[in-house]
Amino acid sequence: MSFSRRDFLKQAAVTASVVGWSNIASRGSSLPAGSPSPDDKPLGYAVVGIGQLTKGQVIPAFRNTKQSRLTGFVSGDREKALRWASDYGVPEKNIYNYQNYDEMASNPDIEAVYIALPNNMHAEYTIRAARAGKHVLCEKPMANSVADCQEMIDACKRANRGLMIGYRLQYEPNNLEAVRMVRSNELGLLKFIDAEFAFIIGDPTQWRLKMDMAGGGPLVDIGIYCIQAAGYLSGEDPVRVTAHSWTTDPVKFREVEENITFTLQYPSGLAVNCFSSYGLSGLNRYRALGPKGWVEMDPAYSYRGLRLKVSLGGEVEDRTRPVGDQFAREIDRFTEDIRAGRNPKASGEMGLRDTRIIKAIYEAARTGAPVAIP
Repeated sequence: MSFSRRDFLKQAAVTASVVGWSNIASRGSSLPAGSPSPDDKPLGYAVVGIGQLTKGQVIPAFRNTKQSRLTGFVSGDREKALRWASDYGVPEKNIYNYQNYDEMASNPDIEAVYIALPNNMHAEYTIRAARAGKHVLCEKPMANSVADCQEMIDACKRANRGLMIGYRLQYEPNNLEAVRMVRSNELGLLKFIDAEFAFIIGDPTQWRLKMDMAGGGPLVDIGIYCIQAAGYLSGEDPVRVTAHSWTTDPVKFREVEENITFTLQYPSGLAVNCFSSYGLSGLNRYRALGPKGWVEMDPAYSYRGLRLKVSLGGEVEDRTRPVGDQFAREIDRFTEDIRAGRNPKASGEMGLRDTRIIKAIYEAARTGAPVAIP
């Protein structure tokens, strides 16, 4: 299950004392290992941004990683960073803010960064990290524009650093089993996917409801999971989309949509119907259907409690697998990719692709007409 069609080929050298990243393969080809031999010492990461996601998921995940360790923090609140550093044994000298962020270049304890900032900040802090010689694991969505995504890719390419987007479900066992079933033709020719993700958003002043920071509403925040599911199940990129968005609370949703539904069309004839919303609860699923049966995840996108069901010949079977710590698995996989010198499966090129899809969906919703996806 690889999305390496837009991978790049370049070898360069940087002076930062980090594990080498070399021999990144060209589009669609194999990804040979880099020349440095693997280092048994866990790779050091700085977490950039101490917010709800990092406090609840990313930072605790480092207690469960096997090949990665937490060695730094970047925060605008030094007192908060000091408290977290104390809890996780991070030395005070490895705490940075957004002004002295670039000084990480001289710190060998920090070899990579996990960026979990508002969406409009992803590009700047990815580019600055690459210039400082650090590998980058950036939360999704990759950025608010196609141009920003490309600049992030180019910056990491120039610096010869790895870039991964936080698509944790690319590595999650239940979703991988669903992919295996679809790709091995157990359902027959895949014909339809139905995917939904919705929740009722809280604080009306939060950054996710501000267009300049979020870049959109539920589509970019949670609808992207539906886009991802369609991609990893089918192994195809969509070529056309129709869409409709609407809002029932114009006060709360002054800048971004409340609800959006869209249908993606694929070269094989597959149709994917998706819905995302900040105004409803209880939707967190997908179902993929072929003439021989269906496979369903419900919940599909959560941090825990995922459920996998399969129906072949009328019988419904629960095939749920242990989920484990999705963030720890994701971080360690990036470490493995860095050491092997290969482009991650959840690559910057994949993030760029999804941003193009999102822009086409919004254009289709705005015009009411089908839009081709480049």
